[in-house]
Amino acid sequence: MLKVFSPIDTTFTSNGDAVIIPTLAVIHKVDNGDYYLDLECSLDYIDYIKPRNIIVAPTPQGDQAFRVSTVESSRTKIVAKCWHIFYDSENYLIADSYVVDKNCNDALDHLNSATDNPSPFTTLSDVQTVKSFRCIRNSLYEAIYTVLERWGGHLVRDNFNIQIRNTIGQDNGVTIQYKKNLKEITVSYDWSQVCTKCLPVGQDGYLLDELYLYSDTQYAIPFTKTVSFDQSSIVKDDYPDEDSYKAALREDLISQCNAYLEVSQYPAINYTLSANMEKITDVGDLVEVFDERLGVAITASVLSFDYDCILGAYTSIEFGTAGPSLGDLMSGVTQEINTAIAENTANLTVNLQAAIEVAEERIWNALGSSYCIYSGDQILIVDTLPAENATNCIRINSGGIAFSQNGINGTFTTAWTIDGTFNAQAINVINFTADLIKGGTLKLGSNLNSFGCLEVYNESNNLIAQLDKNGLLMYGKDGSYLVMNTSVGFAGYDRLGNKIFWADKDVFNMKKSVVEQEITLCNKLRFIPIEVSENNTLINDGIGLVSVIDNS
Repeated sequence: MLKVFSPIDTTFTSNGDAVIIPTLAVIHKVDNGDYYLDLECSLDYIDYIKPRNIIVAPTPQGDQAFRVSTVESSRTKIVAKCWHIFYDSENYLIADSYVVDKNCNDALDHLNSATDNPSPFTTLSDVQTVKSFRCIRNSLYEAIYTVLERWGGHLVRDNFNIQIRNTIGQDNGVTIQYKKNLKEITVSYDWSQVCTKCLPVGQDGYLLDELYLYSDTQYAIPFTKTVSFDQSSIVKDDYPDEDSYKAALREDLISQCNAYLEVSQYPAINYTLSANMEKITDVGDLVEVFDERLGVAITASVLSFDYDCILGAYTSIEFGTAGPSLGDLMSGVTQEINTAIAENTANLTVNLQAAIEVAEERIWNALGSSYCIYSGDQILIVDTLPAENATNCIRINSGGIAFSQNGINGTFTTAWTIDGTFNAQAINVINFTADLIKGGTLKLGSNLNSFGCLEVYNESNNLIAQLDKNGLLMYGKDGSYLVMNTSVGFAGYDRLGNKIFWADKDVFNMKKSVVEQEITLCNKLRFIPIEVSENNTLINDGIGLVSVIDNS
């Protein structure tokens, strides 16, 4: 039984405007992701299932409000998609608000009170991390997800109450054993973030004497990574001498690295099953999974579920180790690229036909030695099999495309994400056409490349200006031109190349000059045009000299 409320209702303790009995009502909920209700019912409810109305549906977490978003009607039924009332936060704008050194709870309260119209939401968090965030022209919804990304945690949506919690879910003793008590189950493995041998890097490049730390689990091939850890909480001035400071760095670095290896020694494993598990209460619930192929017991968490409101049962549950998504990988790639750009001069090289021939040769040579692997939620294209031995790798999924030249477990330094962002450490451009280019600094020439030329053309495709190593040249319609560079200074030339005006230190020279109104010499004497008239008849005209009067 579902209840319908008007668009402006905020309490749902009554039966609302109507009680409906749907033919389908399935809730889809993802940890930190989508939360919506798919609804189907008969035409008897056509007057109630309207966009913006609110449907209150029973869920394992109690009655929850969903706002009708889209409605489609046929001759036999009404189909609607309803998003959780949390998504109303998209309608509240924050013009400019600065969260400075606040924990997550204070940050949420600060942003929730900064909306253009009073927010109907309440906020709460137990995340004690202290961060700062400048929110400019973002919706409350966007601001909350930025806080979630920076402060960390899990999003809890309970009608008009929004929370970010360190941990969610319960451990109700649910155990899953692959191929034992469950047969209908889909399993996917992601080895891309596995690390069993880590070279940890601490504050100011601090390294351990032994360099590497190892996980308890080791495989036939090594999974080695360099990982930088945040040690900003360790301040050198707090220690009496250098040795005690280094000892503190070492202890903290070993602790952080071991915690990282504890999680990263296993591949990310996701399980999807079609079954009702009564002990599951919400996303985040813990499940003990024994995977005989790995020979390890893993504590997984519920990542998403589908819940049938009519049957009062789960119809699909996804749980796993929640390894990093491609979106997380893209963020890491972006950060690496930004760091590289900050530390190194941008390298923009245009090699024209030579580069085209090299690119074609690489592609054609790769045909016949490329292998495509489909692994459930992603496609891998590698240059050799098995995939673990590959050097060149392309990863494709709903997040975008990423490229690696050091294997599937290496760093993906080039990425093209689904939102249109292209990140790369170096770009070789053959032919680039754009209506608008925005950026901070455009660097041309220097020792980085053999070119460095900027040309400007008019609508007739005639060159009118050129900026290169010889300076700035601007061309006139009659063949004359203007030059500005370090050797000439500033000079104008006629179409035959004769200099007609130029600046020499503090002296300006010109061969000819036409003055329309007046000339002032040394701020003392003015040459002005004069006219002599008699009886309103012009008798003569010429030049008059008058002194300059200082009225200051």
